[in-house]
Amino acid sequence: MIRSKKDYVRYLEMDEKSLGIKKSLQTYLFDDIWKYQKTLRKLEYTLNCSKSVLGKINSIFLKISLMRKGRKLGFSIPPNTVGPGLSLAHAGTIVINSNARIGSNCRLHVCVNIGADIRDGKLAPKIGNNCYIGPGVKMYGNITIGDNVAIGANSVVNKSFESNITIAGVPAKIISQNGRSSYRS
Repeated sequence: MIRSKKDYVRYLEMDEKSLGIKKSLQTYLFDDIWKYQKTLRKLEYTLNCSKSVLGKINSIFLKISLMRKGRKLGFSIPPNTVGPGLSLAHAGTIVINSNARIGSNCRLHVCVNIGADIRDGKLAPKIGNNCYIGPGVKMYGNITIGDNVAIGANSVVNKSFESNITIAGVPAKIISQNGRSSYRS
């Protein structure tokens, strides 16, 4: 979670690196995913660090901006749910419950849904660092996914898994003892 200006800058740098952003006029004008992530991080910084009335007003405008950009891209990612180094592979539906927590250096693909337990909306997945979440993955409930986990396309994850593995299927099961680090994303 962003707690200072230093954290804010670090989050932006790590997000930029994970997305492979090259600073150019083209990126500045046309990279909508990068614009979305910058707005998300600025909102997190404002919500967590600014206690003034002006900061609260600014956070309202940032929420509106994030919502508009999210609608355009298909993203619904609440503030303070994703660690630094977030990589959104491309535009398309990504929905994350506000109670979910995703670690650093995670890559999410299109049509990912990370939702809460049907009986208790406060119980949502906790995902470790360096995870790869493939296209179409659905995960829900009070589950924990360890570090360095790769989740195959269209998997349904409804139970917890340890670190350094690859899972896939409906319902998801371990298909390899190799985690994300053994794959290119």
